[in-house]
Amino acid sequence: MSGIRALVFDLDGTLYVSDGVGREINASAMRYLATLRGISPEEAKLLVRETKEKIAALTGWTASLSHACLELGGDLQELHRHFAAEIVPEPYLSRDERVVELLRRLGERYELHIYTNNNRPLASRIMGALGVAGYFRRVFTIEDSWRPKPDLEVLKEIFREIGQEPPQCLFVGDRYDIDLRLPLELGCRVFHTRTVDELLTIETTLA
Repeated sequence: MSGIRALVFDLDGTLYVSDGVGREINASAMRYLATLRGISPEEAKLLVRETKEKIAALTGWTASLSHACLELGGDLQELHRHFAAEIVPEPYLSRDERVVELLRRLGERYELHIYTNNNRPLASRIMGALGVAGYFRRVFTIEDSWRPKPDLEVLKEIFREIGQEPPQCLFVGDRYDIDLRLPLELGCRVFHTRTVDELLTIETTLA
């Protein structure tokens, strides 16, 4: 891990894990797609699952909710307007002092950034509830490009914005295909974490 200057974190499922927030996001998306397609939310859920499977079969990559929405004719800006208006994340979140202290220590050694498929208002509320908002130099959201992860051009723009080359960056995320696979192919180092306990071991990897 020598030469690392910047850590680029995913947000949802990486800095926190919450089934409740995940359910709220999925429920809002199903309501949006149900209205768009003239079907029930239950039918929308089945359609999204089938669409993700289709995308994965064609590309070999796990598909995100954002990509399924686009494939089904949805508009990401409209989808995220629903998210921002409908989702209240705070009841499902709490400050974890272990994560806060981890970021404080890491911030003394590295530049810290966020790169998320979430929108800026909801990401800000989540980060505020977690108590981590002040630790990141840049927060890159879906609103910067309306191009969901993984996306080569967005990654290139992130490298330009933070002034780092891929070998100087460590990407941290919970979904390998969506958060980590493309950065790794570009020469970044990656850290795959699916629980907060796994996240807390990152300093051992960086040592």
